[in-house]
Amino acid sequence: MNIEKLSKRLETVVSFIKPNMKIADIGSDHAYLPCYAVKKGIVPYAIAGEVVEGPYQSALKQVEAANLTDRISVRKGNGLEVLQSTDQVDCIVIAGMGGALITEILGAEKQKLASVSRLILQPNIAAEKVRKWLYEQNWQLVDERLIEEEGKYYEILVAEPGNPTLPYTNLSKEFLLGPYLLKKRNIHFKEKWQAELRIWEKVLQELNKAEKNEETEAKKAALIQKIKMVKEELI
Repeated sequence: MNIEKLSKRLETVVSFIKPNMKIADIGSDHAYLPCYAVKKGIVPYAIAGEVVEGPYQSALKQVEAANLTDRISVRKGNGLEVLQSTDQVDCIVIAGMGGALITEILGAEKQKLASVSRLILQPNIAAEKVRKWLYEQNWQLVDERLIEEEGKYYEILVAEPGNPTLPYTNLSKEFLLGPYLLKKRNIHFKEKWQAELRIWEKVLQELNKAEKNEETEAKKAALIQKIKMVKEELI
């Protein structure tokens, strides 16, 4: 992967950036995504934010090597800390983190989302938490994509300010499985959830062996509910 050829995962993320948007890629790593988006003429300007020193240095070098220092600002800081009010960013991208961390980042400096018209989020795990957060914060889920790359499944969620209830008809099921993904049911939908079911059923076996207390019983009940919901959709 380099700035000329992104991974399938990042290429799919980029496909949801509207032309001429100013983007901030939070947790940019090597700044491949902003470099690619600027080089391809998709966006005029980008911010690459990175909290860890090593990746921050890599991003700086990458942007210099691509001769894009005038169009990509590499900044070190935690999450949305790197954004200033003068930036006027239209689109925030957060890809390749856990769902809980993504919601933490967005929630920590919510005021900075006021001018943002699009969020493109790719949680590696717990997409359910991201959907729930968006719903509670009045972000409307406008699209989703499920892809497979090198044996891993990735969900990409796209949200805009709007009516958060719109895509949903059954909150608990659709927070988990994704309202658009449920409708599309692409080739990877069944594969992903069959793999998840296998993991959950092993966890359930372990919980059945564990000492009975309120916590394990609550975990069991939640897991049984999830298994039931997913199985209903895979029939």
